[in-house]
Amino acid sequence: MITPNMNYAQLKDSYLFYNISQKINAYMQKHPDARLYKMGIGDVSLPLCDAVIKALHEAVDDQAKKDTFHGYMPECGAPFLRETIASHYLKRNVTLSPDEVFVSSGASDELGDILDLFDKKNSALVIEPAYPAYVDANIIAGRKIYHLPSSQKDNFTPKPDESIDADIIYICSPNNPTGAVFSKAQLKEWVDYANEKGSVILFDAAYEAFIEDDNLPHSIFEIDGAKTCAIEICSLSKTAGFTGTRLGYTVIPKALVRNGMSFNSMWVRNRTTKTNGVSYIIQKGAAAVFTDEGQKQIHKNIGIYKQNAKIFMECFDKLGIWYCGGKNAPYIWIKCPDNMGSWEFFDYLLNEIQVIGTPGEGFGKCGEGYFRFSTFSSPEDTAQAAERIYNLLKSK
Repeated sequence: MITPNMNYAQLKDSYLFYNISQKINAYMQKHPDARLYKMGIGDVSLPLCDAVIKALHEAVDDQAKKDTFHGYMPECGAPFLRETIASHYLKRNVTLSPDEVFVSSGASDELGDILDLFDKKNSALVIEPAYPAYVDANIIAGRKIYHLPSSQKDNFTPKPDESIDADIIYICSPNNPTGAVFSKAQLKEWVDYANEKGSVILFDAAYEAFIEDDNLPHSIFEIDGAKTCAIEICSLSKTAGFTGTRLGYTVIPKALVRNGMSFNSMWVRNRTTKTNGVSYIIQKGAAAVFTDEGQKQIHKNIGIYKQNAKIFMECFDKLGIWYCGGKNAPYIWIKCPDNMGSWEFFDYLLNEIQVIGTPGEGFGKCGEGYFRFSTFSSPEDTAQAAERIYNLLKSK
């Protein structure tokens, strides 16, 4: 008899965004001609930049010629891309060797796969509200999970809890869903805590390109001591519009060692066992992101999303609604007005003004009473959504 992984029975029946889609579908069945303003799921709306498109076309042409054709790529990433990413980190005074950089098919895949490096007995600490996959991936693995709540009191950037001895620590900065960003001093506290406890931080830096404050860290490796306690997982999905193209990268320093085992060497063994690498075409496109022209073009697109955030922030400022995020992140996290529940507020916006966001409760218990707006929609839809929100709530 095959025994299935019974940990799946511990998962919630429905995923957050599945519940949202079900509510939207039910609404559209009753109102088939309705125009919805989708400010919920964090998918990009702008196309790949010209530098990336040009590189992708060149790579496709390479595959048509025998002397430039590429078959299987190195499992850990093409040397040209690993070197390019390491050079990008050097601009922030973070020194990495190319073989500390691993190319992946995206941060979401990597966040799940990276758990192969840890024993099932290892516990995980998740700062909540949190991206649901952090919790679900560890439930599937059968791990003990500590839920560390954050709140308005700490601006959703909590300090370490010395009473918790967790082996794996999740930190996302800029944060999804709250948009909050940890300062260097705050990250230093977590780095010191992890080194003291012998823990490993999984640092999700998927939104680092949205940071505009020069005093805020883009990488945990800007913090002294991080190389002995952290793994950084990055993505081009929001940085460069690769949500449908799929490429990310993970940094595992050689200095990260536990019980005589090198996490870098373990990940090389894992990747060479479990993957055949990311396609040559996609890696060539990704390399173009880090060129001077590529950086200029992607930041132009990011600027459009940041302007969307400004429109929302101005709306909530006028309404006197508390929020965080927006300035250094593509998400804005608001306190629901009139003490409404987060799903109650979702239904209110959908039914009254056809604006869709994401209920905070879906990101953990301490997200109840809060609501997330994504700034990845078009400027036109964002402006219309903000106007509708303002007109709906101004009399409350």
